Amino acid sequence: MKILQVVGYKNSGKTTLVEKLIKEAAHQGYRVGAVKHHGHGGYPDLSEQWNDSNRHRQAGAVVSSVEGNGLLQLQAIQDKWSLQQILHIYSFFPVDVVFVEGFKKEKYPKIVMLRSDDDIELLTSLENIIAVIAWTTLSKSFAIDYPIFSIEDEKQYIQWIMNDVRDAM
Repeated sequence: MKILQVVGYKNSGKTTLVEKLIKEAAHQGYRVGAVKHHGHGGYPDLSEQWNDSNRHRQAGAVVSSVEGNGLLQLQAIQDKWSLQQILHIYSFFPVDVVFVEGFKKEKYPKIVMLRSDDDIELLTSLENIIAVIAWTTLSKSFAIDYPIFSIEDEKQYIQWIMNDVRDAM
């Protein structure tokens, strides 16, 4: 199964992008899984974080979960869940692509969401970046080998991401 991460700081648009990617992938006939990382410490707040997982399912994901402090909302608990363990569980479902929201330090291909210039440091601290979606024009110049999309160019970056998914199949 193809695995693609969407990472960025809080309120950068990760959940909204993952929801749109799930809808488009499901529309194109892919069976989609989604994993959300609750990266704020402690167990996920079921009244808030689980809603994001519900949004993923309602968008068309056949399996969806949220993980935080060892609590995986597939109703399974242990000391801590690694992304690899969660993806292994997902391998038992009929899934073509899994969109992972968060888990910044993992090695999978990443789309980085940048809300402001202050977020640019993410580009130097993360591995395997394949694209950036920015809310503002980036003022710093640096050498990169991946596309930078404006948040306003939704049709363009959705198509680019879906081409990446298709090419992996």
